Amino acid sequence: MSAPTHRRSPFLGRMSLPERNFIADALRTETVGGVLLLAAALAALIWANTLSGSYAAVRDFHLGPASLGLNLSLQHWAANGLLAVFFFVAGIELKRELVVGELRDPRAAALPVIAAVCGMATPAVVYALVSGIGGGSLQGWAVPTATDIAFALGVLAVIGTSLPAALRAFLLTLAVVDDLFAILIIAIFFTSKINFLTLGLAVVGLVAFYLLLRKGVRGWYVYVPLAMVIWALMENSGVHATIAGVAMGLMLRCHRRDGESRSPGERIEHLVRPLSAGLAVPLFALFSAGVSISGGALHDVFTRPETLGVVLGLVVGKAVGIFGGTWCTARFTKAELNPDLKWPDVFALASLAGIGFTVSLLIGELAFADDAALAAEIKASVLIGSLLAALLAGILLKVRNAKYKKLCEDEERDEDQDGIPDIYELDKPEYHLRMAAIHEAKAAEHRRLAELASSAHSGDDGPA
Repeated sequence: MSAPTHRRSPFLGRMSLPERNFIADALRTETVGGVLLLAAALAALIWANTLSGSYAAVRDFHLGPASLGLNLSLQHWAANGLLAVFFFVAGIELKRELVVGELRDPRAAALPVIAAVCGMATPAVVYALVSGIGGGSLQGWAVPTATDIAFALGVLAVIGTSLPAALRAFLLTLAVVDDLFAILIIAIFFTSKINFLTLGLAVVGLVAFYLLLRKGVRGWYVYVPLAMVIWALMENSGVHATIAGVAMGLMLRCHRRDGESRSPGERIEHLVRPLSAGLAVPLFALFSAGVSISGGALHDVFTRPETLGVVLGLVVGKAVGIFGGTWCTARFTKAELNPDLKWPDVFALASLAGIGFTVSLLIGELAFADDAALAAEIKASVLIGSLLAALLAGILLKVRNAKYKKLCEDEERDEDQDGIPDIYELDKPEYHLRMAAIHEAKAAEHRRLAELASSAHSGDDGPA
């Protein structure tokens, strides 16, 4: 008797219906935010290159209580304050992925995690090689490592390219793991001199935040003031203030209890994500993306080792790293690519992940904080690298867009109109009974119309 054969789990296969619905809701908000992000970046570029004096004056305008160490420029408020909201959502996303999402099963998580790690390590290596060979600074090694999910989805919305749910979910998972490692990079490599008193008080605040959550205390008027105090303490501690947002996001409960349609983490993420994607990140882009794009600046981007390293890291390193990590992991495990997709689709997605805008700009500012001129050139290289990655991915995805549209239509089709896509009900007898009733009703209507047409035809053939 032959041994039973085990079916290989399809990579980029169909997700469960609850996961698909959650991902679709999240990506819908991120897509709108991505379009706003593109608009904000474009506005910053136009403003900085036409009225550079006023742009610099607004960007560098300081406000806030100096006695609390919070007399900060608008750019600093956007980078450390508004992005804390972005990282708060990232923390919730990460917690959810670890508890109920793609990362809860170590075997299933291996492929996207390895792909994301390779997609961060390879750009860093590319940057180090290019900058090292050219005699440049290695401080910017982390700049091309991040993927901007909102910018990527905004590009997809602008160029009109459809993507099946599995590809979009994989891109989101990559971005979540990217965010995790970006958080670690910021915390470890870009922490200035630490004030242990304020850091200790921030930790006390986080403990209080956690205990209130576990006690079931509800009300925004409790958590929002406490979160602001924690953020202010973290800002003065020397640890980057966005870490406070991540820590609070990770504390939220993301598994559902009996009777809950959404967990507290999912509910809060649903409320805060529009604020993050629609306001916080676009405002950060407005105050950070304003760089000179003159001919001389463009020449410097492609001739200076640091900036060329960023461009090649985003365009080449990301694509090669993610695709290579994915292919090797699938090759040496039981993961088998969804038969509806091809490996060029994975490469196109890997190229799209080369759009590294928000976190790349933030790390660029931190890495070259003591060299304003080079920091501006690094920002320009992030913009150019992200644009080139978007163009490459757009071309590759357009080639297969007809196939993607068909897959999306199959995923969305709901002929029995019960609110659940038909593809999720093919193994349910009640679905086929409903469809049989629908088709019988249509057949009866067609028989009635045929009889009417036959009667009319007989009348026309009768005697005058």
